[in-house]
Amino acid sequence: MTDTASLPLFPLHTVLLPGAALGLRVFERRYLDMLRECSRAGTAFGVCMILHGEETGAPAVPAAYGVEARIEDFDVGADGVLVLRLRGQRRFHVDRTRVRDNGLIIAEVTWCAADSDDELQPEHALMATVLEHIIEQAGAAFAPVSPAQMEQASWVGWRLAELLPLEDAQRLQLLQHDDPHQRLQALLDWMP
Repeated sequence: MTDTASLPLFPLHTVLLPGAALGLRVFERRYLDMLRECSRAGTAFGVCMILHGEETGAPAVPAAYGVEARIEDFDVGADGVLVLRLRGQRRFHVDRTRVRDNGLIIAEVTWCAADSDDELQPEHALMATVLEHIIEQAGAAFAPVSPAQMEQASWVGWRLAELLPLEDAQRLQLLQHDDPHQRLQALLDWMP
């Protein structure tokens, strides 16, 4: 049985990755209404990169892959705009979309398989060392919860994808890989 869901989308000109944090300012009525509906129903929403269009105004064309977003924190800025701190959760593939009268995109999605906890393969062992050095510079917010995570192909790959200076198109490409070792190989191929 395929794991599917109906999910409202918040298209952005960026890519949310599993485990990554993202700050978001919400001021359009359709997204404020979406957040209210999600809160009442205890459901989530998805973030997809915009392929064509803008973040405001007419509905944009979202990428076929995205990530479920969990709200970690919220506040109201000095300008009265709602500010959210999101954390990426599960990956999904958009099967089809429809647009509500208010411009909100609702997607029928298939959840991607959860990443395995495979250990790094020998050819990717250096990636953990690179990540350790980046985390030393980036700060404790990116540090692993346990030392064992620095040996997990999936965790190392997603953190590198989050912290390396990649193009959003590259991050989107990584979302499409189901195999964490393929993701690491793509990252390795992109390094100078």
